[in-house]
Amino acid sequence: MNYYNEIKNELINNEINRQVKDYSKNRYELQKYYNVGKLLFEAGKNYGEGIIKEYSEKLKVEINKKYSIRYLFDIRKLYLFLKVHPLDAQLTMSHYRLLFPLKMIMR
Repeated sequence: MNYYNEIKNELINNEINRQVKDYSKNRYELQKYYNVGKLLFEAGKNYGEGIIKEYSEKLKVEINKKYSIRYLFDIRKLYLFLKVHPLDAQLTMSHYRLLFPLKMIMR
């Protein structure tokens, strides 16, 4: 038995499984943010931009997690951004937040 090769194979398999899980988790989170962004966009069209502030305050109370107004606007930006650019699950929400200003430059 070649212990080194066995160890290497186990570690490689573990790394592959971790990357697949990370990719799946990231894709799920981006899809969730996309869906929320779409709802925020539609709510803003129907009720005005102030609705995002109201939702932010309600979410803080009801979910006990801080969803700032800025973060909700960024989630909405993600929806608008992904309508033009394809979803890439290798990028995180943080990556997309960095890319948002580029869209403004590219116009």
